[in-house]
Amino acid sequence: MSQYLLAIDQGTTGTTVCVFDERARLLGLEKTEFRQIFPQPGWVEHDLEDIWDSVARSIQAALKASGVAPQRIRAIGITNQRETTGLWERATGRPVHHAIVWQCRRTAEQCRRLKEQGREDLVRQRTGLVLDPYFSATKIAWMLSEIPGLRARAERGEIAFGTMDTFLVHRLTGGERHLTDVSNASRTLLFNLETLDWDNELLALFGVPAAILPRVVPSSGDFGTTRGAPHLPDGIPVCGIAGDQQAALFGQACFDPGQVKCTYGTGAFVLNNTGERLVRSRHGLLTTVAWRLHDRVAYALEGSVFIAGAAVQWLRDGLGIIRSSAEVGPLAAKVDSSDGVVFVPALTGLGAPHWNPSARGVIAGITRGTTAAHLARATLEGIAFQVHDVVQAMAGDAGVPLQFLRVDGGAAENDLLLQFQSDILRIPIHRPKVTATTALGAALLAGLAAGVFRDLDAIRDLWERERVFSPQMPEEQVAAHLSRWETALGKA
Repeated sequence: MSQYLLAIDQGTTGTTVCVFDERARLLGLEKTEFRQIFPQPGWVEHDLEDIWDSVARSIQAALKASGVAPQRIRAIGITNQRETTGLWERATGRPVHHAIVWQCRRTAEQCRRLKEQGREDLVRQRTGLVLDPYFSATKIAWMLSEIPGLRARAERGEIAFGTMDTFLVHRLTGGERHLTDVSNASRTLLFNLETLDWDNELLALFGVPAAILPRVVPSSGDFGTTRGAPHLPDGIPVCGIAGDQQAALFGQACFDPGQVKCTYGTGAFVLNNTGERLVRSRHGLLTTVAWRLHDRVAYALEGSVFIAGAAVQWLRDGLGIIRSSAEVGPLAAKVDSSDGVVFVPALTGLGAPHWNPSARGVIAGITRGTTAAHLARATLEGIAFQVHDVVQAMAGDAGVPLQFLRVDGGAAENDLLLQFQSDILRIPIHRPKVTATTALGAALLAGLAAGVFRDLDAIRDLWERERVFSPQMPEEQVAAHLSRWETALGKA
């Protein structure tokens, strides 16, 4: 009898739920978008109740699309936007504030002060991360300081903190479980990469009470069972959790050291599996936990690009030159090149390897002949240029050039983007048959714990390639593109 896995991919702009079978075939998928809240310039929030509603609606629709009865779901996996930070009441589950999203820059001043105090080396050594508003710790500190009475309640143990995986486990299990996995914990600025636990010195540095923290567990295991969850019967095991980028690395079957993937979502994220070796970057990358299976941990180097698909959304929502994100590819294909137009999409600062929170977007090279098609093409190229910078930094840390790149995410459906990416990186780009690999990774982690899959080798055999993009552009043309990019980048 077939076995079915349900994966919840709680993302930045919406929640996607997928149903897979034991051959990792996608049977049903549904995405529900939710509000993006911008209280001030540079601030980004989500309503946790909006997120939960999007999860419930997507579960119902994905099950219907798949034709799989809820009672036949063997296990549930969760993957999520990682650093986004929520606080809620332990007793009621009621949020005490909107979640503060990973893109939010409101704590930039706090990060600057800590850097001036010479604390960044400690943070980097313990966590593998940089002092940046991107991560969870300063978001927690902001809420505890700005919401009257909240710090005292937190210290009394009345308040729970969680990234979105923790929030969803809490809701799915009827409030019974408060936990997170190692991959999400490693994105908070509070987690020690060597001890694989919360770090008391970092908690004191950021003023975060230990009483609010979830228990840290491996990425595949027992996270409780459903109780009172909408559209699902009670008793389904929740047994796979990983942050979205680590889940995508797992879903791409990048189990061996040196294997690399890039996910093109709201942002773009390049991860290089370094195995059990904790590699500290010398080129502006992050060190993170990829996953933990039983007692074996895998680490990764990561380069985080803040704005990728979000730049296309800006063309749609901000400029109105496309009506849907899917239109950007056909519009860009109307011209043979960007005609010298370069777009640096630093709409919320620059991430790896530059780490410049004050950078702002730049569009250079505009002439009277510039059209919406040129801007659309420059937007796709701007995404690829940022990924190029990360991959170059990664090769510097690894000491050897990368041999190929596996890709996934919504924008990985765009052939023009992937061909340009291959051209400027000068390596093959491998696109899998299932590009919803973030959700797939969560499903595979759950299936591993539930006994659907025997081991990693059994999962490896399921990965299938759909297409390879190989370099075609002449090297002198690539050099000209990169030169224009460097010039525009200097103006961001």
